[in-house]
Amino acid sequence: MRFLVIRTENLSKHFDRRVAVENVTLDVEPGEIYGILGPIGSGKSTLVRLLLGLLRPTRGRAIVLGMDPLRQGLALRQRIGYTPEQGAFYPWMRGEEVLRLLAQTRRLSLPEEVTDLAHQFGLDLSRPFGTYTPGQRKILFLIHAFVFPADVLILDEPTAGLETTAQDVVYRLARQARAEGRTVFFTTSSLLEAERLCDRVALLWQGRVLAVERGVQLRAKTLRRIEMRFATPVTCEAFAGLPNLEELHLEDNKLRCTLRGDPDAFLKIASQYRITDFISQQPGLDEIYRRYYGVSGYAA
Repeated sequence: MRFLVIRTENLSKHFDRRVAVENVTLDVEPGEIYGILGPIGSGKSTLVRLLLGLLRPTRGRAIVLGMDPLRQGLALRQRIGYTPEQGAFYPWMRGEEVLRLLAQTRRLSLPEEVTDLAHQFGLDLSRPFGTYTPGQRKILFLIHAFVFPADVLILDEPTAGLETTAQDVVYRLARQARAEGRTVFFTTSSLLEAERLCDRVALLWQGRVLAVERGVQLRAKTLRRIEMRFATPVTCEAFAGLPNLEELHLEDNKLRCTLRGDPDAFLKIASQYRITDFISQQPGLDEIYRRYYGVSGYAA
């Protein structure tokens, strides 16, 4: 039998009458980046807390690194990279002191790599914790997650609210962890992030897994709303042969369309004309879920 870093079997969590997670079965392999994609309220954070042993499941079970998170949660959290709860630190403690305290809970000393990671994120560890913005606090806890030796990292929305440069650092660290043979398990509400970064992605909706897709499969389902203006009028015939172009509307020198999947062929045709304006927008997850998975709306 192959070793799985994370395995869940019909994992469920109910809060009174509200279903947060329902019958989630996942197999996460060693050395892969595995994403959980879903809108707000779909159960992503609850699933992470179940894997960390911070919540008791209503039914089903989870196994992480061969351990039961509920019965062996403290020992498990010593062996994984994760972001801790944010409300348990004195505001006057410097960022470095917070990290040192977290290291002590693992019975470890603070690695020298902390300084380099803080520099990559642009975070000043000499400042008091209470002066950090929410994004800076998130970065501090991401440093905690990545800096210690761990076979698996379990991260809940690690890039939400971060600036683009900090997001890029997270992506680089995740790919580096995978290259070292470690597993990265993280949640996101961004389809673009999931398809770019993940080897596999479980799509969560109202606490249930709709499908498990590979990143390349998600890429083919990416939608973009395109609006272009050209210096001179263009005709429909120029774009008519593209199979992934939908809802094409042309009015003189203005083009509107929906583009599905790889944009390369479309951009090559458009670049034959002088473009004076270009707008690309990605529809929300609700439209992706309706179009490809037959659901009617977001989780409550």
